[in-house]
Amino acid sequence: MDQGLEDMAAMRPGLGRVLPGSSILFLCDMQEKFRHIAYFPQIVSVAARMLKVARLLEVPVVLTEQYPQGLGPTVPELGAEGLRPLPKTCFSMVPVVRQELDAQPQLRSVLLCGIETQACILNTTLDLLDRGLQVHVVVDACTSRSQVDRLVALARMRQSGAFLSTSEGLILQLVGDAAHPQFKEIQKIIKEPAPDSGLLSLFQGQNPLFS
Repeated sequence: MDQGLEDMAAMRPGLGRVLPGSSILFLCDMQEKFRHIAYFPQIVSVAARMLKVARLLEVPVVLTEQYPQGLGPTVPELGAEGLRPLPKTCFSMVPVVRQELDAQPQLRSVLLCGIETQACILNTTLDLLDRGLQVHVVVDACTSRSQVDRLVALARMRQSGAFLSTSEGLILQLVGDAAHPQFKEIQKIIKEPAPDSGLLSLFQGQNPLFS
């Protein structure tokens, strides 16, 4: 890892630089009983891409499940085999992942995927920001039953200081250079555009929430 980039990221946190050695991927509550949520297959597909890239770049990953006794296990298409899901009831991932965060003092950036945007994604974001961490919400890997809730939650997180980005934007920040030894494998992952998750209609026009 380029020490100069690490130093720059530390000195200018407002830029929102994302580097593999100081990042972690959070996968939030993509479970069987949530399959009815709007754009669920699309956001799981995008989160699966993020997980593949994280594994290639040795970025640590944590996975949670909301009340799995009632809401079921993580869906298999996420590709999260080998990850130990952390069960929770809180509408934030932070209480159950605190040990993982404390064990990695070099962390600066959390990449956040999952559901629902106005519930566990928003509350996790606020808790992480409160800890002084940068939060990068993967907008094409987060959704809600209500698209109004989804839109307003994205705006709310942005107001609080989170960064909004697409999966491909974050993946290319993480890899950093076409000469990276893993770039060819990552290029295969992003060769096809991410599936449409309804974001274009949310962002179209003069949207006052994002002005």
